[in-house]
Amino acid sequence: MTNWKNLDTLASFDALSKVARVNLVEAMTGDNGADRVKKYSVPMAEGLVYNYAAKQVDDNVLAALSKLAEEAQLTEKFEALYNGEVVNTGENRLVLHHMTRGQLGNAVEADGVDKRSFYVEQQNRIADFANKVHAGEITNAAGEKFTTVVQIGIGGSDLGPRAMYLALENWAKKNNLFKMEAKFISNVDPDDAAAVLNSIDVAHSIFVLVSKSGTTLETLTNESFVKDALKNAGLDASKHMIAVTSETSPLAKSDDYLAAFFMDDYIGGRFSSTSAVGGAVLSLAFGPEVFAQFLEGAAAEDKLAMNKDITKNPEMLDALIGVYERNVLGYPSTAVLPYSQALNRFPAHLQQLDMESNGKSVNRFGEPVNYPTGPVIFGEPGTNGQHSFYQLLHQGTDIVPLQFVGFKNSQMNTDVVIQGSTSQQKLCANVAAQIVAFACGKADDNRNKNFEGGRPSSIIIGEEVNPKTLGALLAHFENKIMFQGFLWNVNSFDQEGVQLGKVLAKRVLAHETDGALKVFSDLLNI
Repeated sequence: MTNWKNLDTLASFDALSKVARVNLVEAMTGDNGADRVKKYSVPMAEGLVYNYAAKQVDDNVLAALSKLAEEAQLTEKFEALYNGEVVNTGENRLVLHHMTRGQLGNAVEADGVDKRSFYVEQQNRIADFANKVHAGEITNAAGEKFTTVVQIGIGGSDLGPRAMYLALENWAKKNNLFKMEAKFISNVDPDDAAAVLNSIDVAHSIFVLVSKSGTTLETLTNESFVKDALKNAGLDASKHMIAVTSETSPLAKSDDYLAAFFMDDYIGGRFSSTSAVGGAVLSLAFGPEVFAQFLEGAAAEDKLAMNKDITKNPEMLDALIGVYERNVLGYPSTAVLPYSQALNRFPAHLQQLDMESNGKSVNRFGEPVNYPTGPVIFGEPGTNGQHSFYQLLHQGTDIVPLQFVGFKNSQMNTDVVIQGSTSQQKLCANVAAQIVAFACGKADDNRNKNFEGGRPSSIIIGEEVNPKTLGALLAHFENKIMFQGFLWNVNSFDQEGVQLGKVLAKRVLAHETDGALKVFSDLLNI
């Protein structure tokens, strides 16, 4: 039987808090550090490797973490999730984003259909549509091919798909798989939509409206903005737009769209990149075969998350170390630092994925928890971040755990040798140097130049960013966040915290305000 208990009630957590702390400076200096780098490494799918040598763990800490994973029933809770139990207690829903890329356990039926078959059907419908667009069988009114796809959505309907598109854009161009340029409109700020529309030829553009409910205020506002632009260009908007929505939304059977592709209530927006939400735009941009490879990489990583042995389960281990850092060592933040320009929006996606999932102060039963939960997530690609916020990371008063991501090869394979090394070698040299610099520091009599070290990090290393490695990387973080939610006993799959501001915004627009809300409304000339 699966038991859902608060972290601070577990005997193994109490035991973990009493394990001797690791002196990271000593552990990572000299031969000790070399041995750790070789030892503390876990293979991931698609040739990726999770290395945690520079984390504040040793064999004693790992043994305690293993006992915590067992007592918290992390494997059993994951099994319950992918076998179709109602794990999203806040909304009384199943959690099925894993099933968009494969079936890990039993068949799951909901809404009278087999859900794996439902997701595959939508992927096949999207593939057929995308192939027809690329072949010129679906065209604009003049019989000309569409050359640009524009996604209209916000939150999970924007951040994930946008990050994945940018991650694969140059790879697709290099491999002659680039089909259509993709643009994204998300912010209700009219300058966002106006800037995108001014940068494209609307006559040769197809727009993907993404809203599960069909009622998202920002998305519908931007849809109207786009429809107005199409009308002003003398174009029939219904010949330029498709919808990604639920089967029960007002968009599902509307004549305003060329086609509608479906998602359901069992996939949260931030977990939707492998569903139709990401599938439509990525299939149009790169072709259905590329999207299929992306799903394949995610599915391969999901299978690793099933392993009970934490030293062979990179996401469970990453999650456990993160909880140790948050709840025992007391670190409030985590920086995500991809040393790859292709992943320049990946930290923004993980920011939503993590903070919307585990930014909770009550447990699954609505009771307040007495311990910290999700950390603050931020990040930028290296080496840009080194010239921005690394000062605080190296010498600030807070210790911020670091999650590096690095790749041995660039996507474009275009480089130049300067001062005896290529740009890619310089990039990789920087990430290696930063890991050791953060861990070991550097003593100096001048306190301004002294680096105390002891700043923990891990790194995921791969050969290159491609659809399969990107899928595996995405699944790693999705599963890590899931496991951390299990440990904290919070519901990682609802997001009530985003609702209050929406409700008050509607009151402002209806001029139903008083007190401070009325004064702010007047100041903003609403």
